[in-house]
Amino acid sequence: MPFRRTLRPALVAAALLASAAPGSVMAADYDIVIRNGRVLDGAGNPWVSADVAIKDGRIARIGKVTGKGTREIDARGRYVTPGWIDMMDQSGAVLRQNGGAENKLLMGVTTVIAGEGGTPVPAAAIEDYFRELETKKIAVNFGTYYSATQARREVIGDKAAPPTPADMVKIKANVETAMKAGTFGLATALIYPPGSFQTTDELVEIVKAAAPCNGIYATHMRDESAGLLDGIREAIEIGERAGVKVEIFHLKAAYAPTFGKTMPEAVKLIDAARARGIDVAADMYMYPFAGTGLEISAPNWVFANGFDAAVALLRDPVARERMKKDLAAGPQPGWPNNVYAAGGWHKVVLANPHNPKWEKYRFKTLAEIGRQEGRDPADVAWDIMLEALPNRAVALYFMMDERDIETALVKNWVSIGSDAGAVPVYGKLDGVALPHPRAYGNAARTIAEYVKRRNVLTLEDAVRKMTSWPAARMGLADRGVLREGLKADITVFDYDRLDDRASFEQPTVSPVGIDYVLVNGQIAVDGGKVTGARPGVVLKGACAARPAS
Repeated sequence: MPFRRTLRPALVAAALLASAAPGSVMAADYDIVIRNGRVLDGAGNPWVSADVAIKDGRIARIGKVTGKGTREIDARGRYVTPGWIDMMDQSGAVLRQNGGAENKLLMGVTTVIAGEGGTPVPAAAIEDYFRELETKKIAVNFGTYYSATQARREVIGDKAAPPTPADMVKIKANVETAMKAGTFGLATALIYPPGSFQTTDELVEIVKAAAPCNGIYATHMRDESAGLLDGIREAIEIGERAGVKVEIFHLKAAYAPTFGKTMPEAVKLIDAARARGIDVAADMYMYPFAGTGLEISAPNWVFANGFDAAVALLRDPVARERMKKDLAAGPQPGWPNNVYAAGGWHKVVLANPHNPKWEKYRFKTLAEIGRQEGRDPADVAWDIMLEALPNRAVALYFMMDERDIETALVKNWVSIGSDAGAVPVYGKLDGVALPHPRAYGNAARTIAEYVKRRNVLTLEDAVRKMTSWPAARMGLADRGVLREGLKADITVFDYDRLDDRASFEQPTVSPVGIDYVLVNGQIAVDGGKVTGARPGVVLKGACAARPAS
């Protein structure tokens, strides 16, 4: 038998070990190996038992991993999924103060998409803003929309007057600048002045400027209550005419008189649009109450001449009497009247008055505050708003029904978004100072409430709604699923222990059961505790100059 020049792998390994210097340590094959987990790929498939190896920020191998990691994590009995994506985030400003995003990480979130109100800087400064975030370092991946209303405000201010043709040229130039800087599209919040003053035609023209960059039109619709169906029709029309995708922010049927009736019609409208080729989808948060400013209780005409003029009207007793009549009359064109939609002041809870005088009434309804003060709840609400300035007094509006949440949630085109930001200080309120439990619990609640307790979703679909589906919507081709070669954004959780614990009485409590979170291959949550690592990156849209990976 001729001598074989090749050696068996085991003999090669033995030879290498024998030749190593005394006391030397063999280099690990991988940076991290997550072993023995139930791996959910994020695409909706059932789990498989596998190891996940990570090297240089990417998933190097999935399956039986024989090589060793510098760090080994035993995920036995736990689920290993792609990192969760928050599709409707409010962290654009606060990450400049604190890039740690601890509340996001501790509920399994690795990527946030912000910008309902636009960017915290003008269009011309967005590139510098992104560089600032990357220089200061952030713990989560961050992407954002620019705002159609912001583009308008940067040119003509916050009044109701329509832009001239010359103004529109400047507005569209702002959009083009923002898109080239890397924003993902244009957002609107049409319930709030001055966005409420923008017409459908005006918005179509502005949004068209984002189309060459594959921009998305993402909208807090003009009406989410009595006029929900018309709000959806307008959103679809804007996207269709402008030639862009449409994302409906925090889809809800916020109108007590038609609970259980309007949402089935709403999802039919979206299904029909998708059937004819319109790329429209939505996101939701997992609570039956909204959170926003008390100023929304004033009719839009109050704000027609700008905010300073609105403050003067809110102080005027004669104007207040007209405002109260409007409140009692119900929704009006361009103003959904959230107080009426919720069912009255007994469904509006003071969340943060930003004034010690009113602090004793926190988490009481405006109806109860009015009784204790011996005054009309509307007067109390507007006084609280005025006395909070320059801060924004906020309230919780109990204006949704669980039946409607479940009707929308099961649609395969719905993703999950918190409508909440990262926190300046962990354990405190989020960057918009709204004590809503969604800031600490939303992503975990998706599974804890709607998979475990209510059996509305399967675990596989709940994970898909927070991973591969939002990644596909945003064009994030390098993350959102567990595949070899993709970025290692990973969440590891114990299904049996997983529970969201935040409530509106105690809104700053993080979930339990989320044990490990990796962002771009670095451990950001280790054994349920944040590590302080800040491996997040700024994610950019199609027209941004992309650095080499």
